[in-house]
Amino acid sequence: MTHAQTETGPPESGRAPARRRARPPRRRRRVWRWIALSLVLLVLAAGGVGYWLYSDLNGNIKGVDLNKAIGDDNRPEKLPTSGQNLLVLGSDSRSGANASLATGNVSGARSDTALVIHVPEGRRKAVAVSIPRDTLVTRPECTAKDGSHLPSAKRVMFNSVYSIAGPACVVKTVEQMSGVRMDHFVEIDFSGFKGLVDAIGGVDITVDQEIHDKSSGLNLTAGEHRLDGTQALQFVRTRHGIGDGSDLGRIGLQQQFLIALLSEIKKQDLLGSPTKTYKIANSLTESLTTDSGLASLTKLAKFSRSMNGIDPSTMETIMLPVRYDTQDPNRVDAAHPQSDQLWKALRTDEPIPDSAKKSPARGGGTGSSS
Repeated sequence: MTHAQTETGPPESGRAPARRRARPPRRRRRVWRWIALSLVLLVLAAGGVGYWLYSDLNGNIKGVDLNKAIGDDNRPEKLPTSGQNLLVLGSDSRSGANASLATGNVSGARSDTALVIHVPEGRRKAVAVSIPRDTLVTRPECTAKDGSHLPSAKRVMFNSVYSIAGPACVVKTVEQMSGVRMDHFVEIDFSGFKGLVDAIGGVDITVDQEIHDKSSGLNLTAGEHRLDGTQALQFVRTRHGIGDGSDLGRIGLQQQFLIALLSEIKKQDLLGSPTKTYKIANSLTESLTTDSGLASLTKLAKFSRSMNGIDPSTMETIMLPVRYDTQDPNRVDAAHPQSDQLWKALRTDEPIPDSAKKSPARGGGTGSSS
């Protein structure tokens, strides 16, 4: 899922020669950093009303203490470098504002999108690893949503972990299957995703073939389109009529949209529109759940500042290498040795080898980001 920043104060004396000041504004390469930090500065500068807005937005964010929920002794070691790993979840909760956006007859909530964002040491680039929701995994012992003890179970679908035990158990599952510690996690539900796209005025997408999916409701002709929030939600949930009709095809669309969304945010002059900034921040924070280390605007801003060297357009997107399950062809398993090579690269903060990017099961998406 988750989370275009500029300096707002006067330039410091001798800060940079005129030649450097003539470069494009840094905010065009700052996405989460800009949204979080500039919002803090804007609302604090507004005085009492601003503080109320800040408190209101700050109170929107829900936090989970991962060490308490998982147990620090049960977690992998942190990276020996300054690299970071962030688990981004897109959930399809059927409650509240999400009810009108739900499709199908499935009750409860699931995690339809799961991305491990790895930022190597130096924080100049990032890679997003998608975990197919139909992947069969071993779920570790967790606490169920009703507070009861949930024993470990083999061969469960990855996206079922969220519906039964919530985001902390998803983090624990990813950590145990990969051996990679998640420094942070961010979850956004699909009403928040829709609101974000609408708040920025839509996102441009190019597809190279028609898409007609009765399940998601998406109907697109081949070519360029500007998607509003509803269409964007349909786009990232589409899988029928593309590739093999499985979740693997949907992952291709999700990765395509991720890059297009970040590119759209990057190119907009959001600093010139505080109203739009607040609307975006409100859409995000109302639908945001994070670990306790990110559960405030100031914490998000601090984390985002640490990522200020990353250009979203250079983000690499790959899928966890999987193979079709031998017992159930509608499910997939992590492919070996490819997935082992991938997780090892993330654990050691090393470049991901090309061999770890090849998946025996390829669903196939369509189109390319605009």
